[in-house]
Amino acid sequence: MITRRSWMVYSVLTAIWLLLAGWQMAEHYEMRKMAQAGFRHRAEDISNTLALIMRSQRFFVSRERIETVLNELVKQGEVSSIKLLNVAGEEVASAGAPIELPKTELPNGEFWDDEKKTMTVMNLVDLGTNIIMSASEFPTNRPPRGQPGDGASQGERDRNIPSGADASAAPSIPSGETFVDTNRPPQTPSSAVNTGDKPAGSTNGAAAGFRRGFSGHQRFSEEEIKKMILNKSAHGFIMVMPARFPQMILEHDFLTRLFIIFLATVAVVGLGLAWRNVVRNSELQIRLVRTSELNSHLKEMNLAAAGLAHETRNPLNIVSGLAQMIFKMETAPPEIRLKVREIIEETDRVAAQLNEFINYSRPREVRRTNVRLQPLAADVARALNYDIEEKKVRFLNECGELLVEADEQLLRQAMFNLFLNAIQAVPQEGVITIRTTRESGNQCFVDIMDNGPGVPVENRADIFKPYFTTHQEGTGLGLAVVQQIVLAHGWEIECRSNNPVGACFRIKHIRMAT
Repeated sequence: MITRRSWMVYSVLTAIWLLLAGWQMAEHYEMRKMAQAGFRHRAEDISNTLALIMRSQRFFVSRERIETVLNELVKQGEVSSIKLLNVAGEEVASAGAPIELPKTELPNGEFWDDEKKTMTVMNLVDLGTNIIMSASEFPTNRPPRGQPGDGASQGERDRNIPSGADASAAPSIPSGETFVDTNRPPQTPSSAVNTGDKPAGSTNGAAAGFRRGFSGHQRFSEEEIKKMILNKSAHGFIMVMPARFPQMILEHDFLTRLFIIFLATVAVVGLGLAWRNVVRNSELQIRLVRTSELNSHLKEMNLAAAGLAHETRNPLNIVSGLAQMIFKMETAPPEIRLKVREIIEETDRVAAQLNEFINYSRPREVRRTNVRLQPLAADVARALNYDIEEKKVRFLNECGELLVEADEQLLRQAMFNLFLNAIQAVPQEGVITIRTTRESGNQCFVDIMDNGPGVPVENRADIFKPYFTTHQEGTGLGLAVVQQIVLAHGWEIECRSNNPVGACFRIKHIRMAT
């Protein structure tokens, strides 16, 4: 059962782990925002550079020239794809790989693709309304230099040739018409200043300046200019930047913080287990103290019971002796002799039980010597020769010439009880076998086997308990004494089934003498 103090400790450890994990995730989120902000600032720098390039051009910009600039940006590796768009969102110039926009709208003008490790941005700055045309789209009917009727000087016409197109590809300027730079305020003729004739939809005076010349001739109509601005002007852009390096940094940071969380988890679990072990050790110490007190009390009770048994045995011996004297008297009536015989049998039975109890309660002090098992087993069998001959039991001694370390008297008593238990279990003309087998190292085990009915599986765990017996004439202390002797030597004993029938008592981990 978990105590209240343990619950408090586990709760504190869990709260510490949650705080640490939350802190690491928050730090990673801030790191991600900083990395994205830095990457966004770099995209803004590139966008501003592109905007300056576009604004430095005249009203007409060669598509080949602007795509050359865009390809240079792609080659540098900071941009993987870029596309210039008109007012309607259609492409007017591009460089790099094709751009696949997400189906949803770009939040805040940007989109992070974690799978492809890219960032897509659009319209960070305004590019103006420069018209981007390919070389084949520029007008080629330029009048010869010095043609009469030219409303502007040759120097003025040369200044108005669109940058990015050669002289042959520049638009022609008929008499009375001019090329106007829309990135500068247009020069309005004095004859048209107060007319109020300003076309609707013009951008920075571009349509008016481009439409009117000094002699009033019209090069393009207003509708044509609006259409060109709508279809060919660079109004915005979409740019895709590779984000592998910041993504690698973020992944490394995420793995590092996961490792920190893992170490924190290990530390918290370790502290929890350590606290549990401390609690268990304290509980075990308390139990050990209580067990020690109980053991001391049991020892005192054992000594008192042994003394009481010893004092009870002496009066029983007197009663048994007097009963035997009465039984031997020739003048005693037969009825008296019969009663006296019953008294003698009962006193002998009680005296035997008292002797067994005194033997069981006696402390076991082991004095190890080198003992040969084969002659010791033969001596024990001779001590039980009367019982062996009465049942015509066949005794097989297969110990071999093994020398073991044991207390000879205690080992003799253990074998005596095991042999007596086997003799009581086997039928007439049964077989009892004692056999030794070497184990790994310098250890061996001893088997005492019989061909009796055996011990049921459910009784094998209780057969060594005091006063547990399956024989009507048994006291239930013989095998308990055997277990005491075995444990005092540091050995183990177990009851097994004999093949094909019977029981087998095995004493294990007996150390052989060198």
